[in-house]
Amino acid sequence: MPCHTLYIRSLEPGSRIFPGEAQMTHVQPQFFQAAARIVIAVAVLVPLTVIDSRAQAPIIQPGAPGEPSRTISAEDAADLANIQVTDADVRFMQGMISHHAQALEMTVLVEERSDREAMRLLSERIELSQEDEIAMMQGWLRDRGLEVRATDAHRAPDFVRMPGMLTDEEMEQLEQAAGFEFDALFLELMIEHHEGALTMVANLLNQRGSAQDSVLFAFTSDIRSDQNSEIERMTAMLEGFSPDPRINLAAGYADAGQALSNMELVAALPKPDGFFDPDNPEGLPNPDADDADDDDAAEGEDREPRPSLLNFGNTDMAFAGDVLIAGNYHGFNMYNIGFPRSPELLSSVVCPGGQGDVSVVGNLLIYSVEQTRGRLDCGLQGVADPASDERFRGIRIFDIADLRAPRQVGAVQTCRGSHTHTVVGEPDSDGNVYVYVSGTSSVRPGEELEGCSGDSPFEDPDTALYSIDVIQISMTRPQDASIVGRPRIFSDPESGVIAGLWDGGDHGDGTQSTSVTDDCHDITSFPEIDMAAGACAGNGILLDISDRANPVRVDQVIDPGFAYWHSATFNNDGTKVIFTDEWGGGGRPRCRASDPREWGANAIYDIVDGRLQFRSHYKLPAPQSAQENCVAHNGSLVPVPGRDIFVQAWYQGGISVIDFTDSANPVEIAFFDRGPLHDEEMVMGGYWSAYWFGGLIYGTEIARGLDVLALTPSEHLTENEIAAASLRDPDALFNPQTQTRHVWPAEPVVARAYLDQLGRSDAVETVRAEELRAALDGAEDALSDGESEPGIAEALETLAEAFARDGAERSGATGSRFLALAETLEGLANRLR
Repeated sequence: MPCHTLYIRSLEPGSRIFPGEAQMTHVQPQFFQAAARIVIAVAVLVPLTVIDSRAQAPIIQPGAPGEPSRTISAEDAADLANIQVTDADVRFMQGMISHHAQALEMTVLVEERSDREAMRLLSERIELSQEDEIAMMQGWLRDRGLEVRATDAHRAPDFVRMPGMLTDEEMEQLEQAAGFEFDALFLELMIEHHEGALTMVANLLNQRGSAQDSVLFAFTSDIRSDQNSEIERMTAMLEGFSPDPRINLAAGYADAGQALSNMELVAALPKPDGFFDPDNPEGLPNPDADDADDDDAAEGEDREPRPSLLNFGNTDMAFAGDVLIAGNYHGFNMYNIGFPRSPELLSSVVCPGGQGDVSVVGNLLIYSVEQTRGRLDCGLQGVADPASDERFRGIRIFDIADLRAPRQVGAVQTCRGSHTHTVVGEPDSDGNVYVYVSGTSSVRPGEELEGCSGDSPFEDPDTALYSIDVIQISMTRPQDASIVGRPRIFSDPESGVIAGLWDGGDHGDGTQSTSVTDDCHDITSFPEIDMAAGACAGNGILLDISDRANPVRVDQVIDPGFAYWHSATFNNDGTKVIFTDEWGGGGRPRCRASDPREWGANAIYDIVDGRLQFRSHYKLPAPQSAQENCVAHNGSLVPVPGRDIFVQAWYQGGISVIDFTDSANPVEIAFFDRGPLHDEEMVMGGYWSAYWFGGLIYGTEIARGLDVLALTPSEHLTENEIAAASLRDPDALFNPQTQTRHVWPAEPVVARAYLDQLGRSDAVETVRAEELRAALDGAEDALSDGESEPGIAEALETLAEAFARDGAERSGATGSRFLALAETLEGLANRLR
């Protein structure tokens, strides 16, 4: 007797026997018994092998909205062969195999070159994951009948490197390193390598139709998750491996940890009353505010508004004799530095509008205003209307003859405000001084200031974009100051198109996205050589300023690693320029161990025959935390005779002093740093500017106040070199974007500084060095007594002649030092006759 089965559906009163027939939804209970008998009768006659409900269930594929569904077979339902694999998918998998293969080559080096167990464990983890993923990618390609490239394909001479892959030179450098040097370099390069993989994923997903295959899509998700985690782990390792004392400093507002080398902090002044929010003096972020650290935000400084802390943020400085003026978004503060280690606040001027850059000419103070809250009357209430006669954006002019009661005597409105400004030398024979104004913000409406247009230059040739403002100020009638020109310094010299320089965007795979060059951030003038250097968004430029009112561009450069060309500083003889890159606009942590070394750094150029020639990059060597905004910012020369030395602010990266005498090999020689303002949040702070003046370094700390620091003797810098750099005219003037040539007087300490430098390189015979020291001791005694000493003068003259001969026979810095020493000795001899 054949086997049968009985299927009885449990039915409740009111249920449907046949789901598709709505008319049977109200069936009387008596019907169920009859229905059950019918089902049983049918079931007895049907074999088990025929009654398989699974084989009979339809498979439905719905159509588009409004279109009918259709029934498909099980084979069609399981068929994924029609999913399209794009060329981009194939290139990604093939390229990623090579990308992973190079990572494996890097891990092979760890066993022999590293002594750290943590490095070996990291290497094993990378090796296991990369090998598994290479096998998966090879199988994916093979299953589709596609080319499976060999794991050494990246060694072919015509191979195009994927983002993040090491160059041959970098690989060779890694192979030659060992110990800590290897560990640090491996981590830096592997972080860059991992970031390159993330770039490859992003590039793939940005292409239409790519990554539809579920295996490939899951793989891209795994890469993003795994590589980001690995980058965080390697960043922490890199920070932990560094012996630099700046690593992991304790956070705090008034009690942050400190690290210093060859420097000392001699004074720290808090912000004056009225220049901080009493309810939030630290400037801690509002937890309800939107995240201001959006990496997708514009990187340039033309973003408004800045974080709220900058309503009271300290900015730039200027010096005149014994007076220091510290700019602030809220106004400015004036200090007496007659006793430089104990500055005294003279007066505070409240006049909001930021950015607050300051310069001094005679008894006039020039002050930059860019924010839309600025009012002509210095009011605190801001301006609510989109267009208003009360709004002020441009440069204010103050009379500071009475330091305790400055008064506004002039104001010049500009279309984009004044982010920074540059005083172009001393007043001319007519008593006029020229100021270059750089506006980086939005163009104000024509309804507010006639003639202002933010249109493309191809739509409006009179646009306020792609120019700077030249303002003429009469020293006797500053109220008559006005714009006398808007030179098109970015124009193409052949076509005349005013948008003639960098048009924005990146420079190719693995390069920085750079702002369009339609403005300058800083223009630093060097009137004695009739040159200026402009840090102008996407370009660094050189200007001929022999006609002060009509600057003319003579050269321009780009840098694939620069995001926003920020500032420029010449060396003392005008043969070099340091440009800085403000990657992230100054409000982001850009000195982390995982950040590229060439981004947010300095670029050092030599000036050869009037042209800029790149020599090197320099970036703060100590990694900073994710809670510290850090990027290259404002600095100045430290006038050590015979050397090119630069002191620089790095926001919360602290202050760093570098020797760039060898343009291709800059070296850090001193530093000072504090820990972050907060241990968990990225709070805006750190040094806006760090300038040398009169033998000390002054730093405006954005959140905390004003610091005074001193260099101390070290193997990098002698006591004589520091003393020679500290000699100054009591009426000296320093404006941050105006350079003057430093001339060292004929003093014994200057000669000793040159002798120290020549001794450091073993360029002077011991006997002659001792002879010179004895002569200088005698000269110093005679000069202090105000006596003439012909004998000592003759000895110095003889030494000068000998050193001049040595200088003529030498080249480079050594030859220049011999000649400068000879000149100093001749000057001393003349004083003693």
